[in-house]
Amino acid sequence: MYNKLLGTAGIFGLLAVALGAFGAHELQNMLLPNEKAVFDTASRYHFYHTLALVFVVILYSRDESRMLRLAAYAFIDGIVLFSGSLYLLSTKNILGIASWSFLGPITPVGGLFFLIGWSILAWYGFRYASVQRFRKKLEKTDARLLDEP
Repeated sequence: MYNKLLGTAGIFGLLAVALGAFGAHELQNMLLPNEKAVFDTASRYHFYHTLALVFVVILYSRDESRMLRLAAYAFIDGIVLFSGSLYLLSTKNILGIASWSFLGPITPVGGLFFLIGWSILAWYGFRYASVQRFRKKLEKTDARLLDEP
């Protein structure tokens, strides 16, 4: 599972850089200013959440927690739905998909997946930190018990 998630993060990173460069160079004069701003937002969130996905995958390689796997999938879904819908919405005139009005409501669903991913990561962080504190207390108690005659 770790390899597939890392591979997915690698592909998403590649796409983030490629689409960002494509938007900055090739689409610069083809998009209206508001469309360019939407494309740039898609690219920025795509890249941010690809880095978040890499971070979660690194954590997952150390602790194959179900919660980390869910956070990774939430980030993947968010990238596809949020950034993907914004890429398509910003280029719909170029692509000739002006009738795809269903894309608008997909964007907030992708944003919700980003929020879910960050929430799961926060929960995992607080839970993991408390488990670590408990382990340290337990180790101190065990050490004192071993020292007593």
